[in-house]
Amino acid sequence: MNDFKTDAELARKGDTAAFSRLYSMVYKEMYHTALYNLRSPHDAADAVSDTVADAFETIGRLKNAEAFRAWIMKILFAKIKKRQKEYMNSNAELDDALIYNEDFDFDSSELKDALDSLDEESRTILSLSVLGGYKSMEIAEISGLKASAVRSKLSRIKAQLRLSLCE
Repeated sequence: MNDFKTDAELARKGDTAAFSRLYSMVYKEMYHTALYNLRSPHDAADAVSDTVADAFETIGRLKNAEAFRAWIMKILFAKIKKRQKEYMNSNAELDDALIYNEDFDFDSSELKDALDSLDEESRTILSLSVLGGYKSMEIAEISGLKASAVRSKLSRIKAQLRLSLCE
């Protein structure tokens, strides 16, 4: 995990170059996480953009400079949840050619179908864990769940995926 402390402290004091460096360390993760959860390149880009604007405006309130990554992801997930509520029952299909690059390649349609069958909360927890590399305590902070609930849900999500893929 990157050390954000120095740049976060500078950004809190108004250093825009430091904020830019922070953003450059997390933008890919933010976009791919938003895309995975929102299923729309346009909405993902908008969620990231809105997140960055809010983060830039409120970075002075960041209490723990080392927690920058979790803090900005918490803002992102608030944006994602808001957008998900806007199209709660949308069945829009992902266009793999448009959104997945060499870092995110699904080898089978079964895996994509299994992931698509997950509910929003499950996709959030799984994406934070697998795509973001967050620990259960960090996911708990971002999602508002207890760490034990995150571990339990993550275990059930993985079991559900295994079962879906073995059928």
